[in-house]
Amino acid sequence: MSNQNPGQQQNKNQNQNPGQHQNKSKNQNQNQNQNSNQNQNRNQINQNFCPPENEDFNLKETTPILGGGRVTGNDRLGTAFDLVEQMHYFYIRVVKAKELPLKKDGNSNPHPFVEVQLGNLKGLTLHFEDRSSPDWNQVFVVLKDRIQSRILEVCLKDKSRIGGSDDGLIGRVVFEVNEVPKRVPPDSPLAPQWYWLENRKGEKVKGELMLAVWIGTQADEAFPEALHLDATAVNGDGVANIKSKVYLSPRLWYLRVNVIEAQELQLGNKNRQQPEIYARITLGNVALRTKISLSKNVCPTWNEDLMFVAAEPFEDQLVLSVEDKVAPNKDELLGKCVIPLQDVEKRVDFSTPISKWYSLEKDVSEDGNKKVAKLNSKVHLRLSFDGGYHVLDELTHYSSDLKATSKELWKPSIGVLELGILNAQGLSPMKNRDGRGITDAYCVAKYGQKWIRTRTILNSFNPKWNEQYTWEVFDPCTVITIGVFDNCHLQGADKNGKSKDSKIGKVRIRLSTLETDRVYTHSYPLIVLTPAGVKKMGEIQLAVRFSCSSLLNMLAMYSQPLLPTLHYLHPLTYYQIDNLRHQATQIVATRLSRAEPPLRREVVEYMLDVGSNMWSIRRSKANYVRIAGILTGLIAICKWFNGICTWKNPFATVLVHIIFFQFVCFPRLILSAIFVLLFLIGTWNYRTRPRNPPHMDIKLSQAERVPWDELDEEFDTFPTSRNIDVVRMRYDRLRSIGSRMQAVAGDLANQGERFYNLLSWRDPRATALFLIFCLIASIVLYVTPFKVVVTLMGFYTMRHPRFREKLPSVPLTFFRRLPAKTDSLL
Repeated sequence: MSNQNPGQQQNKNQNQNPGQHQNKSKNQNQNQNQNSNQNQNRNQINQNFCPPENEDFNLKETTPILGGGRVTGNDRLGTAFDLVEQMHYFYIRVVKAKELPLKKDGNSNPHPFVEVQLGNLKGLTLHFEDRSSPDWNQVFVVLKDRIQSRILEVCLKDKSRIGGSDDGLIGRVVFEVNEVPKRVPPDSPLAPQWYWLENRKGEKVKGELMLAVWIGTQADEAFPEALHLDATAVNGDGVANIKSKVYLSPRLWYLRVNVIEAQELQLGNKNRQQPEIYARITLGNVALRTKISLSKNVCPTWNEDLMFVAAEPFEDQLVLSVEDKVAPNKDELLGKCVIPLQDVEKRVDFSTPISKWYSLEKDVSEDGNKKVAKLNSKVHLRLSFDGGYHVLDELTHYSSDLKATSKELWKPSIGVLELGILNAQGLSPMKNRDGRGITDAYCVAKYGQKWIRTRTILNSFNPKWNEQYTWEVFDPCTVITIGVFDNCHLQGADKNGKSKDSKIGKVRIRLSTLETDRVYTHSYPLIVLTPAGVKKMGEIQLAVRFSCSSLLNMLAMYSQPLLPTLHYLHPLTYYQIDNLRHQATQIVATRLSRAEPPLRREVVEYMLDVGSNMWSIRRSKANYVRIAGILTGLIAICKWFNGICTWKNPFATVLVHIIFFQFVCFPRLILSAIFVLLFLIGTWNYRTRPRNPPHMDIKLSQAERVPWDELDEEFDTFPTSRNIDVVRMRYDRLRSIGSRMQAVAGDLANQGERFYNLLSWRDPRATALFLIFCLIASIVLYVTPFKVVVTLMGFYTMRHPRFREKLPSVPLTFFRRLPAKTDSLL
């Protein structure tokens, strides 16, 4: 079985041109010169990779005024927009017009549109052709703090009259900004009114315009579809790209294809005695194949399972082709069949699905025309959608959803997660426009199948979103991911597909680390690792609250398996999980990029951590540091016990002797004392418990002082795009690291084999000595009370240094002399 991943479809064996051999020495000299120049500049470049000394990468607790001052850190108000700061907006709803005057020729209606002008801010409605009673029903909005004029002017114009000295004005309505009423929810929306039109001299003209003008907050129901007056530079399809949007990931299924056998295949060469026949199954862009059948005839058998990921609605069809490997690089098609996924059986357990025979067909040419000819050949398959699994599209330790695909297996939700995306501060400029750096930032949050995207704040390094979203929670041991991006699609669709939204940073919050019903308001650093090193791109301020409906139900989740039971009863292999996750992420990215407006592929892949499983020396060092941190406590205990044995503190050593002797005399106290000690340690640590959610740690990630070459290797493409000298150097370094890992693994294997060889008679003298020791020990332990033996062993271990020798002990020396299987290695 093989998988044709996009990154693995490169041909490994490429033909070299003869001229390359002639210029080999010349190219090597050029590469050496380039490498020497790189080495000369490396020290200068490395200075840029270290973060500034005064850069703050820490989490900061903030005190925003949430819900207009009604919400504090421990309140559970639970109303809409209570986790964000209130932002007051100026709303203008342009509904319709009536009884508009005819054109100057007196024979046709105008082409009306409305222009809303508030100081230097301007917005335009759609225009209609030849209509006297247009109907727009469009809402314009602007942040109240950005208003720099006392007058709102709503002008009704004729598009056909614009030009020259005539601005096409039909009439206008003027409002004083200070006299606009304020709407306070839950009051009903302000009813629009008819207003008479007047000219610039203040004289009444023919026609009326229906308007509604009020001041409200982002909680107003008109806010999501309103056009922002400060975003007039965006036009065309770009208008949809700046609005907030909620997306849903497609429902993913594992498709299991059990290829059983085929019958009556028709070979192209009927004299072929031992055909090498296999089956290839294709679903979308993924193609897998079975092994070559061991039955070397026209009725091959496989009985092999192949796994795919499919998404509802099922758009692709399953294509199965049976092929004969007639030569090393030549395969002959023996027949194929196309199977609609709508007909595949769905199952929630591992019951055996119904098997079916499918007829094969083949394309043939007759008189230059291609036709599909049905064959007598058939293939025997079992197809099923396995809804008892959870389709992993995220890394397991970052997963936001652990439910099975089939809704029949879903359990009731245990709570609600509420997220308030407040603002960002100090964002870095991401692109240049008109000769200056700007940033058009928006946020994306992903939890479960629900994705949200905030509106885009144009040209601001300190954007304020103040948007609130809610998710149902089915498992507390899940993670919500929030990312910040720069919008590069403000001028409509990107026909060439070259423009990509830039990543500004990402935050992960694990729900199990949050206290129930507490509002967390923190400013998180936005950190990105680039080829130039780690960089702080700014900070994002969030408000998070996790509320549970039943504490008992949530605590019961800790006793249940993390994944659906089918993952444990019929587990998938590591290769299958990795392959299926790659398929799932590509399907999700493709489906969401086809939404309107699209959630870009680069955004989805960054949120799902695509490519994070690639080799990285930096991540390997980080994992080593994590393991060392875990072993710190054990090492500290060993050092403390060594101090007891060497009598560094005689009082503590004598006290340990007394406690040890009491445990020997009363062994039933041992387990009780251990659990009491654990209880006391945990109670004592409650004072220093973490009070803030976890955040990205550059020190733990080994990103603070990462060398230049390791960064270049981490951001290299797959397959590599570097020259042969760089690849050779990195390969040699990898061999050096691998040799050390090999030595550690070999030493562990040696110890295990020596322990096994105590009784295997590999060394007959050593085994005989050990058996004699065992016989004598059994007699001594039988006649000696157990308490005496333990007491003597404990006191001997903790004996005073004057009774110790510097040479290794006899048991350790004897164990090291035992043979291992290293002698048999080539």
